[in-house]
Amino acid sequence: MNVELIEKALEVVTDEPLLINLVSKRVQQLNNGRSPLITVVERMGTADIALTEIIEGKIVIDEG
Repeated sequence: MNVELIEKALEVVTDEPLLINLVSKRVQQLNNGRSPLITVVERMGTADIALTEIIEGKIVIDEG
């Protein structure tokens, strides 16, 4: 997992435990066959994909 991506994602989702849960759930979805919502760069792991999706606003928190 890329530390820079974690830091950027924490600017979007400031609650660290919530970010961890969000990334974990998205990684599970990706591992189960869901398509990435971003263009994947070579050597990106699923956690990096999830973090980038959060940073780019592709994944949002449902607070309802």
